[in-house]
Amino acid sequence: MTRAMVLAAGLGTRMRPLTDVMPKPLVPVAGKPLIDRTLDFLAGAGVTDAVVNSFYKAEMLEAYLAKRTAAPRITISREEELLETGGGIKKALPLLGGKPFFIANSDVICIDGKTPALHRLQAAWDDARMDVLLLLHPVASAVGYDGKGDFFLREDGTPRRRTADETAPYVFTGVQILHPRLFADSPDGAFSLNVLFNRALEARRIATLVHDGKWLHVGDPAGVAAAEAEL
Repeated sequence: MTRAMVLAAGLGTRMRPLTDVMPKPLVPVAGKPLIDRTLDFLAGAGVTDAVVNSFYKAEMLEAYLAKRTAAPRITISREEELLETGGGIKKALPLLGGKPFFIANSDVICIDGKTPALHRLQAAWDDARMDVLLLLHPVASAVGYDGKGDFFLREDGTPRRRTADETAPYVFTGVQILHPRLFADSPDGAFSLNVLFNRALEARRIATLVHDGKWLHVGDPAGVAAAEAEL
C-alpha cells in the first residue's frame, strides 16, 4: 500500500488560542509542525502519495504544503464545507484509487516500535474479511490522552465499543487501513466515519491491531506540552 490520506480539515477548537492564527496541522511540536510529523511517518513506511484535506485556514495549510519537497507527493482535497471524517474521505476517494489505503489523523504522533506500524497493519490486512483495520493503543501508556478509551478486545481478538458508562483499555490512534468499498451506500455530505465503523462492527468486517510503539495525542495546548516533554 503506497497511498494514504491525512485528515487535516478540522477547526481545531480545542487547540485555541494556537489555532486562532493557524490551522491545527501547522501547530509546531518540538519545532516541527504536526502535518510534517504525520507525512514523515507515512513516508518512512513507504507511502509515496498522500491526499490531505483542508478547510479551516485552508490557504495557509496549502501554501505551506506547496513548499514541502520531501516525500510523499501531496494532493489537496479542499472542502468548501466541513465534511467531517466520513464525508471528507468519501470526497477524496477518486484521488485514492480503488485499493485499500492508509488513513492518519494530523493531530497525533505515532512513534514506531520494532517494526513500522504501517508495515504491521499491512501484514495484518485480510482483504477477504476486512473493510477496516484500526491501530489501537493501550490507554494506560498513551501520552496526552485523558479520555475513557474506545474499544475492548474479546478473547478471539474482535473489537467491542465501550458503552457510555464504561472505560475501555484501548484507544483508537487515528491510524488505520480502509477499503473504498466501506463507503458503499454511505451518506452524502458531512458525516462521521463512526457511522461506517458501526456498520462494519455489526458485519464483523472491522479488525484491530495493538500498537507496539509510542502514541502521543496532541489535541490541545496541554497535549502539545506533554508531547514535547515525551519527545
